[in-house]
Amino acid sequence: MSFKVAFIGAGSIGFTRGLLRDLLTVPEFNNIEIAFCDINQHNLDMVTELCQRDIRENGLNIQIQRSTDRREALKDAKYVLCTIRVGGLEAFATDVDIPLKYGVDQCVGDTLCAGGIMYGQRGIAEMLDICKDIREQSAPDVLLLNYSNPMAMLTWACNTYGGVRTIGLCHGVQHGHHQIAEVYGLKKSEVDIVCAGINHQTWYIQASHKGRDLTGDLLEAFEKHPEYSRTEKVRIDMLRRFGYYSTESNGHLSEYVPWYRKRPEEINDWIDLGSWINGETGGYLRVCTEGRNWFETDFPNWLKDEPMQYIAEKRGEEHGSYIIEGLETGRVYRGHFNTVNNGVISNLPDDAIIEAPGYVDRNGISMPHVGDLPLGSAAVCNVSISVQRLAVEAAVHGDDKLLRQAFMMDPLVGAVCNPKEIWQMVDEMLVAQAQWLPQYGEAITAAEARLAAGDLIPTKTTKGAARLKVKTVEEMQQDRDAANKNAGESDKGKDREKVQQ
Repeated sequence: MSFKVAFIGAGSIGFTRGLLRDLLTVPEFNNIEIAFCDINQHNLDMVTELCQRDIRENGLNIQIQRSTDRREALKDAKYVLCTIRVGGLEAFATDVDIPLKYGVDQCVGDTLCAGGIMYGQRGIAEMLDICKDIREQSAPDVLLLNYSNPMAMLTWACNTYGGVRTIGLCHGVQHGHHQIAEVYGLKKSEVDIVCAGINHQTWYIQASHKGRDLTGDLLEAFEKHPEYSRTEKVRIDMLRRFGYYSTESNGHLSEYVPWYRKRPEEINDWIDLGSWINGETGGYLRVCTEGRNWFETDFPNWLKDEPMQYIAEKRGEEHGSYIIEGLETGRVYRGHFNTVNNGVISNLPDDAIIEAPGYVDRNGISMPHVGDLPLGSAAVCNVSISVQRLAVEAAVHGDDKLLRQAFMMDPLVGAVCNPKEIWQMVDEMLVAQAQWLPQYGEAITAAEARLAAGDLIPTKTTKGAARLKVKTVEEMQQDRDAANKNAGESDKGKDREKVQQ
């Protein structure tokens, strides 16, 4: 069995390496073609060297094709795995720091809120270029598996405007599934779930063990858990108010809704600083910065470590390899996928990108009918969908009026800022990110003129409610295991220092 898989944004060391391991663990895939593409030649070379060593040590005879030429990497590909991050850490820093001047305190800023909306503007422009190259270079039946955030916005744009069949993939459902099993003292395999909603706001609407419903007692179970009662306060409170547990981590979820981060003096009541993902101000930006610096410094030691083992026991939970395995071998796989709704969830819009259970086999990817979400859960999702729709249309058409409306409709931005503040914040972000926003040329020129004219609304000078210092490489060297784990968490969606032309 032979076909080609292309990795776009392959410079993300931990993520690319893990996805490749999962793929090559499938026995039938020992003769497939692999192509890596990244605009950073140095990172591409390092990742290829490490992955090629893994392949060799596992007894396979696959030679990775590496290229900074995206069209070359995509040529004849049947599957494309995308993990790009347009603008790299330079743009990411403005996603976090500019909104903070206006009181918008984000933990991550890659899915919704001010940072996620702007991340989408950069990403959609690039994804549509990628889709054009896929249409012209790849196999006629190509499938794009998108891992890049903002997941819903990018997947929406690719399906609606890119002309490429696209499925969005995330691991939030798996992580929450583990948690639900843990609070009941069970294994993940012992708990059956149905989880549905939109990416990062997906709800465990059913959870059971041997036919016994677990959802009714879930609040009490989480409240009694010694760790989660401290680290998942936002998720537990949403469970208390809405009746269902949400997939996304405490820090992520806190910035998607208007209630937990709008007053600086209250933010620390809802977060925990034991891990960035629990709500730290700019937490993901910090770990991404540390991870980049660590990878550059410690790469020679990665080559000295034991290679990854391509065996079933070491295979990860990311959906991508299992989808490809199901389509190619006919083995049935059940996962949770991001796709155009088309009636799967009855009380969410048909054009929205929903996340729901799906089945894969040789016949394709099937999405069973879920029906209605609980009314409150659907309401939360529908607010976010309105923001996503505005942001997608803004990015595709370069319409800064729609962009500003997306900011106004965003739950946290709207809770913190008035319209004049939002207009000025968008001006600042457009100007700061101009090099990655080719579709906004006229709007950026006008924004520059307004900012230069003066008479601006005063902004704050603040580090946020809970910001931690970026560790130096020397500090990270004191605990190499922790630094390696941090690098693995930080590199999904590789830095793209400038838009590839």
